[in-house]
Amino acid sequence: MPTRRELLISSLLASSHLLPSTQLLASDAQTTTTRLTSLDKDIIQHVNRLLSGKKIKLTLLYPQGSLANIEPVVARFVKETTVDIKLKEVGVNDINSNILFKTALDDSYFDIALPATFGLPDLVDAGVLKNLNNYAKKYEPTDYKRYQLYDDGDYVDNNFYGYQTDGDTYLMFYNKNFIEDKNNQKAFIKEYGYALAIPTTWEQLDDMICFFHAPNKQQYGGCLFRVPGYGAWEWWSRFHAKGYFPLDDKLTPQINNKAGIAALQEMLNVSKHLHPKVGSDGLFDNWETFSKGQTFCNIGWGGTQKHLNSSESLVKGQLLFGPTPGGTVAGSEISCPIFNWGWNYVVSAQCPHPEVAYLFTLFACSPVMSSLALEKDGFFDPFREEHYANAAIQKAYTKEFLEAHKTSMKESIPDFYLHNQGAYLASLQENIYLAYKGSLTAKQALDITATKWKLLTREVGYAKQKKTWLKLKAKYPPALQQILQ
Repeated sequence: MPTRRELLISSLLASSHLLPSTQLLASDAQTTTTRLTSLDKDIIQHVNRLLSGKKIKLTLLYPQGSLANIEPVVARFVKETTVDIKLKEVGVNDINSNILFKTALDDSYFDIALPATFGLPDLVDAGVLKNLNNYAKKYEPTDYKRYQLYDDGDYVDNNFYGYQTDGDTYLMFYNKNFIEDKNNQKAFIKEYGYALAIPTTWEQLDDMICFFHAPNKQQYGGCLFRVPGYGAWEWWSRFHAKGYFPLDDKLTPQINNKAGIAALQEMLNVSKHLHPKVGSDGLFDNWETFSKGQTFCNIGWGGTQKHLNSSESLVKGQLLFGPTPGGTVAGSEISCPIFNWGWNYVVSAQCPHPEVAYLFTLFACSPVMSSLALEKDGFFDPFREEHYANAAIQKAYTKEFLEAHKTSMKESIPDFYLHNQGAYLASLQENIYLAYKGSLTAKQALDITATKWKLLTREVGYAKQKKTWLKLKAKYPPALQQILQ
């Protein structure tokens, strides 16, 4: 099992790429003609007042795959101010560890960055992020977050560290042709005793995956991730759907109770009916595999849909959408979609112009500029109410997808935003993967993880972690708080 230090050192293998000055991008017609709101204009005025004509350069560190989202926003900001912004790209899975390790070697490594939201607690504990409380109090309009659908990851211990700019709630993608085929419908109800439709529970989804899996016909049940770094979130949803929080109020792990073991065993069982590439496909390969139209279902985010809705995709216009399945607890069905990634605009603790850097993040996440970002290809997905009525965004995603996405965003449970979150999640990810490979039983995998979690809690400090956990638990949707044990 890799240690936290080993994970940080591994980031040296990730390459960073510098892009030319973004002033070259300002010729884009849509970028330069987009009408700014009074909020956007106020932000620009604040920046120009602070700098009084002085030219400065900021470095923005971003994850691979989101350049198209960032370029138009940066270009407009550069056009309207005396700020130049240099863009630096890092691998999508490496950006958080990259920030942690390289900032320790070079305090000018970045001024603004877009780490994955789940990693903010670790970055804050490492002291590499600027606390933005005072700037938000000074500049953020009182209704700025009124229409933001998810902001649980923006805070660490009630302190504000950066604006969410990506609505990464997990969703299910279903091949419509599989479900709507009359012969499939008749055969399914005969075998399972209920109608073939978008599943509402994991048990129903597992039935359908098994039903559709026919590798001799090059037809597969699902493309659900089974590679390290992604698979644990599926188990996270399956576990919550059985009616439990991952920790009790004394911080004792509940993940290895009977429900947790059953959830993992069910996940392992259904793995036999997935596409043969699920054990090797990373994010982009997963999208490509599912886009060929041979597979019944997949799990993913808005970025998945942008790819599947592109001209290269064979399933464009052939999909149905739904939240991640739920479960039945005490006779009632519950839904537990997860917000499990996201990107946050943050400011380096070493940034020489933190106030200007903060104002850029406020600008980038404003209703108009964030909408402009979402109209492009890239990772960023809707996260504000205004996004869902935008015609260009509807074209990029389809209205049907956006309807399911908005519902999921409003009902999402938060990711596991604890101190040293990376180590908690790494242990879970690794042991679930080992169970998938057959090296551990479901019980062994979760027992080992639970023991590791206890040690991590002791390292963080019981009182500190308990305070964080109880605050996080209170952010679960109210309906779930009443049901989960």
